[in-house]
Amino acid sequence: MRILKEMEIKDYKKKEEEFQSLKGNMMLCEPLEEYHVGVRKTFRELDLFSVSAPKANNNDIKVVELFAGVGGFRVGLERASKSFVTIWNNQWEPSTKRQDASIVYCKQFGTAGHCNEDIATVPIKDIPECDLLVGGFPCQDYSVATTLKNSGGIEGKKGVLWWQIHRILGEYKRKPEMLFFENVDRLLKSPASQRGRDFAIILASLSDLGYAVEWRVINAADYGMPQRRRRTYILGYRKGSKIYEDLKHQFDYKYWLTQDGIISKAFPVLNDISCRRDFEIKGDLKTVSDSFNKGENAIKIGPFSNTGVMLDRKVCTMNTTPCYDGVQVTLGQILVPEDEVPEEFFVNPDEIDRWKYQKGSKHETRTSSEGYEYMYSEGSMAFPDYLDKPSRTIITGEGGRGASRFKHIVQTQSGRYRRLVPKELERLDMFPDNHTSVKGVSDMRRAFLMGNALVTGVVERIGIVLNNKR
Repeated sequence: MRILKEMEIKDYKKKEEEFQSLKGNMMLCEPLEEYHVGVRKTFRELDLFSVSAPKANNNDIKVVELFAGVGGFRVGLERASKSFVTIWNNQWEPSTKRQDASIVYCKQFGTAGHCNEDIATVPIKDIPECDLLVGGFPCQDYSVATTLKNSGGIEGKKGVLWWQIHRILGEYKRKPEMLFFENVDRLLKSPASQRGRDFAIILASLSDLGYAVEWRVINAADYGMPQRRRRTYILGYRKGSKIYEDLKHQFDYKYWLTQDGIISKAFPVLNDISCRRDFEIKGDLKTVSDSFNKGENAIKIGPFSNTGVMLDRKVCTMNTTPCYDGVQVTLGQILVPEDEVPEEFFVNPDEIDRWKYQKGSKHETRTSSEGYEYMYSEGSMAFPDYLDKPSRTIITGEGGRGASRFKHIVQTQSGRYRRLVPKELERLDMFPDNHTSVKGVSDMRRAFLMGNALVTGVVERIGIVLNNKR
């Protein structure tokens, strides 16, 4: 981690104290307790997973969770405060008959309020009104698992599900007071042919629906969490709500984005900024789609920086730098004892050279499927993975025995090499141990589910601030 200067440390301590003053009670599994001691001073018992029907009081924040996966938003929010009550959730995977994520969700939270149907077929009358709408809308079209040039963005097959969020918000009689979405970091620069178009469409459509928006690209490891996972977090505030009015009356959005906003309270940054841009997104959605950041004045890297805010289609965006000097959880700290690892997760000595080749640098001639030869180059990756640092991003292909460039491989104290077990993948996403351990869900599927999940600690910190600022 970068060493903070004396003035920066003072600034960090002030911001961390502000965050600490908002805290309540929380819990998580033992291997991550040290991290949370640095964030909280008290813990509560694990009582998230009641199978009784969700009930909300007048003072509760009623949550609807879309594209719920195995419940990452719910885990993070309910760990942040008992005020968050998930009253309805939807999880549907169209590409498979067996709905493993839905099965896990129901096992851990019960079936009350759960919908396992294509969200496009669910009428608005079946979706209860809420205070907070959350969801990690599907991101395969922008995922790091494919090249940006092949990213179809919201025009892609799964990306169209953004328009289901748009539909629901448009059809609600009483729109949610707050929105909380998660997506991959490259959303801000997608597609390659028209950098930032997809995010501009999202911002414009939310503005037209009556919301102000702030966003930040957050790497969980920059704030002490055990995985280097960069994601875009998007918060929306309905016109007339307390947070909307607070934002509206800001003299300079820089103060909101670096000190006084929801995300800056949860995830402090240095006061120094760069690449500030202020502009307006003009035209209807079709115009935005056709012409945003296009032509001779187009910004090649895209107009959106890692931090920003939008109100009435007026955008203020800038690059910010994380400010954190607390506890750092590493990959080595979340590993289970070697004697608890099933033999199938250890790598056969005969396979080690194959793993080293996959992880190593390459500069070699290859032949395309059309028969053309080309020179292929790539840099090396750590072999084995470093235990004294946060892990790399876990991916959906983390499971299975085959050698892979992107799978994690660690060396045990006895000198043997092995892959990560599902419990360790859960810990990297900061889920409770064995969250995905459900009869019929294979280890490979458990790895896939964690590769699709978010880091719940990020949701938790933002949830704490939302609960205290609304």
